[in-house]
Amino acid sequence: MSGLNYFGIQLSTGDSSEILQKALKQVKALIFPVEGVLTGSQITFASSGEEVCSCNVRDVLAVKEAKERGLHIAAISERSSSAHRQLLEQIGIEHIYLGCENKLDAYEEFKAACSLEDEECAYIADDVIDIPILEKATLSVTPIDGIEYLRNRVSYISGYEGGKGCIREMVELILHEQGKWDYSEYSAM
Repeated sequence: MSGLNYFGIQLSTGDSSEILQKALKQVKALIFPVEGVLTGSQITFASSGEEVCSCNVRDVLAVKEAKERGLHIAAISERSSSAHRQLLEQIGIEHIYLGCENKLDAYEEFKAACSLEDEECAYIADDVIDIPILEKATLSVTPIDGIEYLRNRVSYISGYEGGKGCIREMVELILHEQGKWDYSEYSAM
């Protein structure tokens, strides 16, 4: 079995927590889609027909904390939404890829722009459209409400739903493992 890997993680007979810790220590970038991870899996429209989006304030604070601690943050979406762009810009995400027909191309463009390798990337996804990136990023994650197919194949399942704290959890895990989370004494880890 030593030659097999699932979504970037080499299958091993070693301790899975040690494998996760090693992956967390290498992370320099956190990437996620807007729908299903940042905003949850709902799309809301106002009576005017304009899209309305919201996200968890704890995820937003975690993104800002991650940026301050040197992590690169990117959002990749197959949809092009002015509401999403406005939200992402307001949060301070600099690497925004909306309207992507091929999300893997956007992922590769982001890595090149930030001089990153797959081993330095964590990707959170909730559905099959993200499989090509999950297969490349060393740390593959799905929210607890991600589809079953992913939950059986990623390197980590968040204890939180998309749009309800899974980004916060991953930022805390990454920064804590790297010794950059100043609030460890207050965390439940």
